[in-house]
Amino acid sequence: MTASQFVPGQRWFSTAEPELGLGTVMRLAGRSVQIVFTGSGVVRQYAFESAPLARAEFRVGESVRVEGREWVIESIEHADGLYAYCCDAQVFHEGQLDAQQPVSQADSRLISGRLDRSDQFDFRQELLRRRAAAQRHPGWGVLAARIDVIAHQLRVAEVAAERRPPRLLLADEVGLGKTIEAGLIIAQQLASGRASRVLVLVPESLVHQWFVELRRRFNLDFAIFDEERCESIEMGGDGRNPFEDEQGVIAATNWLARSAKRAAQAREAGWDLLVIDEAHHLAWEPGNASPEYALAQSLAERVPGAILLTATPEQLGLSGHFARLRLLDPARYRDLAEFERETQRFVALSGTVERLLDGSPLDAGDEAALREVDAGLGDAQLDAIRRGDAAARRRLVDALIDRHGTGRVMIRNRRAAVGGFPERVKNLYRLRPEDHDPALDGRLMAEFLADAGAPGRLEPEYDYSRDPRLEWLLGVLESLAPHKVLLLCRTRAKVQALEDALRTRSGVALARFHEDMNLLQRDRNAAWFAQADGARLLIASEIGAEGRNFQFAQHLVLWDLPLDPDMLEQRIGRLDRIGQRGDVNIHAVAVEDSAQDVLLRWYDEGLEAFERVCADGRELMRLFGDRLLRLVADYGPGEAREAAFETMLGETRREHARLSELIARGRDRLLELASQRGADQSLLRDALARDDRHAATDDFAWRLLEQFGVQNETLEPGVVLLDPEYLTLDAFEEFKSGPRQATLDRAIALARDDLLYLRDDHPLLHSGGDLLISSELGNAACLIDDALPPRSVLLEAAYVLECVADRRLGVPRYLAPLPLRAVVDTRLADRSDFAPGLRALQRAGERPIDLTRHRRILNTLVPPMLEATRSGVAAQAQDAIAAALADMEALFEDEITRLEALARVNPAVHPEEIAALRDERDALRAAIPQARLRLDALRLIASPDFLGLRG
Repeated sequence: MTASQFVPGQRWFSTAEPELGLGTVMRLAGRSVQIVFTGSGVVRQYAFESAPLARAEFRVGESVRVEGREWVIESIEHADGLYAYCCDAQVFHEGQLDAQQPVSQADSRLISGRLDRSDQFDFRQELLRRRAAAQRHPGWGVLAARIDVIAHQLRVAEVAAERRPPRLLLADEVGLGKTIEAGLIIAQQLASGRASRVLVLVPESLVHQWFVELRRRFNLDFAIFDEERCESIEMGGDGRNPFEDEQGVIAATNWLARSAKRAAQAREAGWDLLVIDEAHHLAWEPGNASPEYALAQSLAERVPGAILLTATPEQLGLSGHFARLRLLDPARYRDLAEFERETQRFVALSGTVERLLDGSPLDAGDEAALREVDAGLGDAQLDAIRRGDAAARRRLVDALIDRHGTGRVMIRNRRAAVGGFPERVKNLYRLRPEDHDPALDGRLMAEFLADAGAPGRLEPEYDYSRDPRLEWLLGVLESLAPHKVLLLCRTRAKVQALEDALRTRSGVALARFHEDMNLLQRDRNAAWFAQADGARLLIASEIGAEGRNFQFAQHLVLWDLPLDPDMLEQRIGRLDRIGQRGDVNIHAVAVEDSAQDVLLRWYDEGLEAFERVCADGRELMRLFGDRLLRLVADYGPGEAREAAFETMLGETRREHARLSELIARGRDRLLELASQRGADQSLLRDALARDDRHAATDDFAWRLLEQFGVQNETLEPGVVLLDPEYLTLDAFEEFKSGPRQATLDRAIALARDDLLYLRDDHPLLHSGGDLLISSELGNAACLIDDALPPRSVLLEAAYVLECVADRRLGVPRYLAPLPLRAVVDTRLADRSDFAPGLRALQRAGERPIDLTRHRRILNTLVPPMLEATRSGVAAQAQDAIAAALADMEALFEDEITRLEALARVNPAVHPEEIAALRDERDALRAAIPQARLRLDALRLIASPDFLGLRG
């Protein structure tokens, strides 16, 4: 398309999102056009060359809808690129047309004899039914997410979906998948229409990880924004805000916070959802906020939805924890001192809650503490608890959870409560070379300083052919054969040096993985590593520890160690994950008395970091990091240095024990219970698990793609090759590079990132469905059925019940675009119970039947029969609308009643939240009854002798 095709005021349809209704051209900007879809409250910006748009052009004899009334077009006027429709002595300019229009041409195609095969009609109806079911699925938006079905993660998504809008602090322990939880929230908010613009702020080091995670796991294309990109957009000279150029943006928090201009532009860009990772880096204390915190606060005040991710235990800094909570709910968290007192009260109840749960008797202190928090504990309930009434204990715990201070805004799951994690087995090696080599000492120190990011230190050139660690690695690989081994090191240069050294000394099949490879190359190498007969060793740079899942392997080799305990935990977490089927064996090496040896011993003997998760690792590094580096600088063996090191190890162990005890005593048991509540009854989890069971027998994806000429071939169980050699149009981004492999199996998809994981909301299938529905394919057909009596004709009409409304209402959850069917005979009698015969269906794939010479008869028969089907399907539509309203009313009534009761005991439930639910319910009450029927397809079903046709 070109700019000359668009004129402000014209009406266009989106072929990719037909549910948006009729759109209006607002303005042209540069090489793009802006369309407003007033019926659904959506504005879209499209590039001319790739706009999925179709001009709304109606013909004489067709109907148009104006203010809910349909008019038949008698003539058409055209001026300055705009249409005016003359209907019964009235003239309607195209801008007056309703957003929802009866646009099917099925009747004119049938009457003119332009038909498709009957099996294409059936497939079109199957597609409509499937799309309607998918949009009502509780997992719509994450059906094709490359995630495991893990209860606590899916429960977080459900909690966020219940909030209007979601404002949550995700504080799960490391390894429990906070990034996945945030991705689930983002994907569902976008799919539901509650969010259309999302800003993700992360540390610089995590920008690309988030980009890959959102794209690879959730099929979401976000744009990375930095100064260079903003300047490039501004060079266009149209003066627009760079942040309005994309709907989904990822940016580094530090960069944005330190640029007043960019921060102001980001604030003014109008976001629906804000996500901030590593929120514990947002430093705040009364009267003094860091630039990063000030940025987050200014955005959180403007953006309706906000999700913060943090792994730092709140017990290590209540003021920091308070600062994060006040970003989400400043009205609730206004006073630090009051927050500290409230927190202490609820933390003190943890022991009481444990005794309630395990059935132990309560003492006088417990009863006093319960009365202090006003848990509604009466004498009768207390007597029941004393008698051992388990139900009374459970009701009291539920009441405490409802009253909990931060339980509504914060989610914190613990590894011990979630379960399913493997054991860690450490295998640490300290090498003592036979001959002292001063050159080795220098190489090891240079490598360590480069790894530690020492100022002025450039990365050296590595040659591991003479490194004693290589001999150790060769021995480890030989001893572990044939097991898979993941080796992690810091940089691409190390990956290359290790690959070069191993290829000259070993025949082990290896793959590499580093940041200079594109995403497709990384996926292919990771897939080769995942295959049973593929690479046995994968050598990855630090990027290999970001967002990847290698839980099919049980052996991790750490060639070097990061100077950050959290990063070390992230490395181990590539294997130590829920679903890991064996113990995780951690292999690490250092030359004795080297800089690496100091760090290895400190992690092992001071933090026990190779055996268990170290929640206080970053705090310990803050306390001892400088001393550790000073010891490293004093390189080499020596009694004095060893004594100083032992002293520091002792202090580290004592501080680690103190902090661990502080964390254990500071555990907020009520918060943990609130986070776990409902996870075992997750509708989303059950629905996804049910889909997984049916996936093995589901061939719909392959049949849909066959409609466009994409052939499929089974390569191995669960894996299909999709070949676009005969692709009929250039509309699928996934096939731009040629054939792709795909799977419907979740386990296979989790192990192989190179495969397309196809479920109903995957962009490939979603766009394919949009293209088919927006086309004429299958919307007019004829079926010869010799089971019919002689000279019989039936007309089968397929309508779609559509509701054009503000997308943020999420109408499809209650009334998805629903296909409705009606069948009548030539006497206009209802025959909706008719089903075609088996032989007729078997022959439906044959070429279309030629009815062109029978146009006069069809022109006589079809219009009255079509009108009869409209009458017949109208009752079905009203029943569907009534059912949708009833479902919606029941859901909102339950939720509003629950929140009203909760608001009486928990100040975190604001009146605005309940009011938002009422407003949404009232808007749905008004919108759903406005659903209209749209004729989608027609099929003439005739006996063989009718019109001289042969069976």
